[in-house]
Amino acid sequence: MGERPYVLLSCAMSVDGYIDDETPRRLLLSNDEDFDRVDAARATCDAILVGAGTVRRDDPRLLVRSRERRRERVARGLPPSPAKVTLTATGDLDPDAAFFAAGDAERIVYAAPAAVAKLAERLGGAAEVVDAGAPGGDGGAGDGVDLGRVLSDLYGRGVRRLMVEGGTSVHTRFLREDLVDELHLVVAPFFVGDPAAPRFVGGGGFPRDHRRRMDLAEVRKMGDVTLLRYLLT
Repeated sequence: MGERPYVLLSCAMSVDGYIDDETPRRLLLSNDEDFDRVDAARATCDAILVGAGTVRRDDPRLLVRSRERRRERVARGLPPSPAKVTLTATGDLDPDAAFFAAGDAERIVYAAPAAVAKLAERLGGAAEVVDAGAPGGDGGAGDGVDLGRVLSDLYGRGVRRLMVEGGTSVHTRFLREDLVDELHLVVAPFFVGDPAAPRFVGGGGFPRDHRRRMDLAEVRKMGDVTLLRYLLT
């Protein structure tokens, strides 16, 4: 892999490491102060990336919410919100999802080779579909997509700062492949305790183990949640 963007991975989780529960309604793990912090972080980035599973499950808009921050970006010659990026092995994406329908940010879908043609036809002009295939892959979120190719392509498009916002499979892949420069973990003061619920990361094989620790750069209390900001460079 050649040059790549600076990668900020952001996640809110319960004390026991869950990012949601199994109920239909989205589990609230954060608060207004932290939502504003995330919005400020988004405004500093050139693109925001989530997995296709997050697009389907959470239907995120992935836009900068603050009008003032949008104005500041435009004054610097930037679009009001960063580009939206997702990864898919299967191409199972709905063009009516908020990822595609909300706002006028650039939208890019990196897909496994077998999904590219049909997905491009389904999405029409809603997004650019890019073949970023990797050998193998079992159909998990972003599996079969080469993250090195994704990051190199984004860098070539002028993306210098990328925010990764989920979900489990995407977090796991970025961290396993040592592609994260900064990690923001917000911890909510409760347990979920449901083995079927999604977690921050899946199991095993992380280069940042006890022999190669992360640098804790900041601890910030925001109401009843806590931000832990780690540097991995």
